[in-house]
Amino acid sequence: MDDTELYAKAKRLARECLIVDTHLDVPYHVMEHPADVAERTSSTDFDYPRARDGELACPFFAVYVPHSYETAGGAYAYAEKTISFVEQLVARRPDRFALVRAPEEIAPANAKGCIAIALGIENGAPLEGKLDNIRHFYDRGIRYITLAHSRANHICDASYDTLRPWNGLSPFGRLVVAEMNRVGMMIDISHLSDSAAFQVLRLSRAPVLASHSSCRFFTPGYERNMSDDLIRALAANGGVIDVNFGSEFLVDSIHQADLRVSAEIRNYAAEHHLKSTDDEAVRFARSYKKSHVIPYADVRDVAEHIDHVVKLVGIDHVGIGSDFDGLGDELPKGLKDVSGYPNLIVELLKRGYSEEAIRKVCSGNVCRVWHEAERIARER
Repeated sequence: MDDTELYAKAKRLARECLIVDTHLDVPYHVMEHPADVAERTSSTDFDYPRARDGELACPFFAVYVPHSYETAGGAYAYAEKTISFVEQLVARRPDRFALVRAPEEIAPANAKGCIAIALGIENGAPLEGKLDNIRHFYDRGIRYITLAHSRANHICDASYDTLRPWNGLSPFGRLVVAEMNRVGMMIDISHLSDSAAFQVLRLSRAPVLASHSSCRFFTPGYERNMSDDLIRALAANGGVIDVNFGSEFLVDSIHQADLRVSAEIRNYAAEHHLKSTDDEAVRFARSYKKSHVIPYADVRDVAEHIDHVVKLVGIDHVGIGSDFDGLGDELPKGLKDVSGYPNLIVELLKRGYSEEAIRKVCSGNVCRVWHEAERIARER
């Protein structure tokens, strides 16, 4: 089979498998940098024409809530604002987008020519210490909550934070796990500290999701990625790790280069008493990055991470969580935007993955977790 035939087969499989990508930062990106994603754009990784080119069936749009709202207040209101923003986006173009709340709603939406959009909250700050807010957000269409983001919050510790006030989950966080199981909402452990993630896996009655994480095996010491032990525990729970496409998540040399560049930019800002958003700091960052170019990963590196999970725990525990529109200029060659999913399927075909295995990676595994969360809630 030549390359043209292989790509045609990958396109067919992408269409038939109903690709579900569990993490795109489209709402926050477009709220900050307005763009019409119903039409082709040059400022986003996602838009309708390219999503159709890539055969994307259902992206989970992240209702991202910055950590500042945890400390200053207003997290609940910001999440509500973001959900309403997505609802308005869909209402403006019902011929192109449809909100979905269950896996079985995806194919009917696609049959009408629509991209099916599901919702997840990134950062549990909007719960604001109230368990009732889990049911509220579920009723608003939220189907997973990433319990923390860049810093520890009132639910748990975060992987990027050197402060670990809870040594895992807070007392409230333990209640959150039980209540999310009761309501039928998926729990997302991406961004959590190892201790918090392991505690979630011990407590949760339902399978757990890592909506946009990659394998620490390839990036030793990078806690934001998942260790082999954590992946094994996730698989024992019945859960799924959805591989992040960010170059620094995929290749250690790129991760180390990114750390060095980021440190130099931070040092310059500190030495000159600048905020990162100040004009001088922004100019320096752009200039420094231009003269210290960080390389890109490749679509093959994403396939390497999928391979690693499959070899470690089997085909039933891996999926796709690109982080499109949340990575800036860090996407790998062949996966620069949502039109690129068939390129990943080409790589899997080259590695001998069967059509059934590819179906599981594209959507089968995450839809199983989604269904299981709902089933366990019904059977209480």
